[in-house]
Amino acid sequence: MPSVLEISGIRKQFGAVEALRGVTLSVNEGEIFGLLGPNGAGKTTLLSILSGLLEPSSGSAQLLGRPLRRFDFELKRSIGIATQDVSLYGELTARENLEFFGRLYGMRGPELGKRVSEILEFTALADRANDRVGTFSGGMRRRLNLGAAVVHRPRILYLDEPTTGVDPQSRNHIFEEVRSLNAAGVTVIYTSHYMEEVQSLCPRIAIMDRGQVIASDTREGLLRLLDGTLTVQVAGDPGRLAEAIGRIDGAKVVKRDGNTLTVAAPDVRQLTLHIVSLLRELGQELTGLESNEPTLEKVFLHLTDTKVRD
Repeated sequence: MPSVLEISGIRKQFGAVEALRGVTLSVNEGEIFGLLGPNGAGKTTLLSILSGLLEPSSGSAQLLGRPLRRFDFELKRSIGIATQDVSLYGELTARENLEFFGRLYGMRGPELGKRVSEILEFTALADRANDRVGTFSGGMRRRLNLGAAVVHRPRILYLDEPTTGVDPQSRNHIFEEVRSLNAAGVTVIYTSHYMEEVQSLCPRIAIMDRGQVIASDTREGLLRLLDGTLTVQVAGDPGRLAEAIGRIDGAKVVKRDGNTLTVAAPDVRQLTLHIVSLLRELGQELTGLESNEPTLEKVFLHLTDTKVRD
C-alpha cells in the first residue's frame, strides 16, 4: 500500500527545549494510524508541523509525494484538522459554521450548500442546522467540529483528542463517523488518551515519548511486547502441572499459591489450549481459570513508565 505521509528525521527546537528529536514515520494511504504519547511527548508539535503551521528545525515531511511547506496552500487543502480545542463560533449556527469553513477552502455556491447539508446529515445535526452552536452540548460541538474539518473533502485527516468530554452516545457516533470517512478513502491520524479507542480503531500505532518515536508497529505487534497471564486453579497438588507447563515453549509459572498457578506466555489463548490438554493427560480437575491478556494501555505504561506527566 503506498504511503500518503512520509516523515523523516524531524527535529524541532524552541530555544533550549528540543520538542522533537528525530521523528521518522510513514503513514499508508487509506489507514487509520494511531499516535500516542504522554503529555509533553511532542505530539502537538508534530501535528502542527504536519498541518503546515510550523516549520521543522531539521528533517522533512512529504504529503502525497510533495514536500510539506507552511505556504503551500494548495497542498494544505488536502488536510483536515479537528483539534482538541473545539474550533467553532458559538454565535453562528451549525450551518453558518460549516459554510464559513467551506469558504475558507474556496467552496462556493451550490457545491458548498450541498456539502454542508451532507455534513449536517453525517453528524446527525440536520435538525439543529439553524440553531446557534453556543446552545449545543459538548458532544454536539465535537461532532460538528469533526464535520467542519472534512467539509472540504480532505485526503488526510488529523484528529487530536476528538472525543474529550463527550457522552458515550456521541463518542460512538464519532467512531462511526471516523470509520465511515476512512471507508470513503480518507487517511486518518488519530491521537487520544483513551487507549481503548486507539486499540479499537487503529491497525497501526506509534508511541512517542520525550520527542521521539519509541515504538511503531501493528496493534498486534505492540500487544506482543508483553506476556499475558493465565491463572489456573486445580483440585489437588498442581506440582505435576507446573512441571509440565515448564516444557511449553514460551510459558513459565510466575506464581504458585496453594493449588493455584499463575502462568505467563506470549499467547494466552494458545496457552489455554495447552493447559486444558495437559490437565486431561494428567487426569487433574480444573476448578478455576482466569485469563489476563495484554492491552494497549499496559504496553503504553510499560514503554513510557507510570510516572505522572505534567
